[in-house]
Amino acid sequence: MKLYPAIDLRGSQAVRLYQGDYDQMTVYNADPVAQARQFIEAGAKYLHVVDLDGAKDDTTANMQTIAAIARLGGLKIEVGGGIRDEERIRQYLELGVDRCILGTVAVKNFAFTEQMAKTYGTRIAVGVDMKNGLVAVNGWKEVTPEPGVAFCRRCAAAGVGAIIATDISRDGTMQGTNLELYRELLTIPGIEVTASGGIARMEELAELQAMGCHAAILGKSIYTGAIDLADAVRRYQA
Repeated sequence: MKLYPAIDLRGSQAVRLYQGDYDQMTVYNADPVAQARQFIEAGAKYLHVVDLDGAKDDTTANMQTIAAIARLGGLKIEVGGGIRDEERIRQYLELGVDRCILGTVAVKNFAFTEQMAKTYGTRIAVGVDMKNGLVAVNGWKEVTPEPGVAFCRRCAAAGVGAIIATDISRDGTMQGTNLELYRELLTIPGIEVTASGGIARMEELAELQAMGCHAAILGKSIYTGAIDLADAVRRYQA
C-alpha cells in the first residue's frame, strides 16, 4: 500500500482543517518545503498536496510552493484543489507533479473528467469528498444529491483509474476512518481506491492494507504524532 503524507496549503503554509472548515484551521509548519523534506527523511516516497486557496478561491498563489516541493526530488506528488481546466493540469505536470486530482470539476463537468482520464491516463485521479454519504463540492461547502459510491461507479465506468475518497465527517477529527466506506468502494471493478480522512491509528493502516486499498493519506495523525510516519513506512509502504 502506498502511504501519502499530506500537506494542505493555505497562504503558503502547511495547515490542517477540522472537517474541512476554513475557520477551524491549525498551522503545522510555516515552511511546507521543509515539511516535505522531513517526510522524505522519514522514508516517504509519495506526497499528497491540497491547495486549499485554489479550492476555495480559484487562485494559483501556492503554485510556486508546490514547484519548490517538486524540485526536492524523491517524491511522487499528487496535487488537488482548484484544478478546473486542462491548462492547470498541464502547469502542474510541467512542474514535476506526478498526478492531478479533479474534485469539484469532476462533478460539475463529468464530460471534461472523462476526456482528461482518456488524455492523461494514470496521471489523473478523482477526489470524491462525501458528507453523510453524498458528494460534496466547492471546498466542501456544497452537498449534492448524488451518493458518493454511485458517483465512484460512474467514474470507473468512464475510465477513471483512481479514486481518492474522503469522508468529511472524519477528516481532521482523529476519530478513525470510515472502513465500511472503503470496503464498499473496493467492490467497484477496475479502480484504485485511496483512503483519506480520519486515519488515527496504525491498526487502521493494517486493516486498509488487508482489504486491498491501493493507498492511504495521512494528515493530522502524523502532525500530532499519533502515527509515526517512519514506522508506518517501514510496516506498510509499497
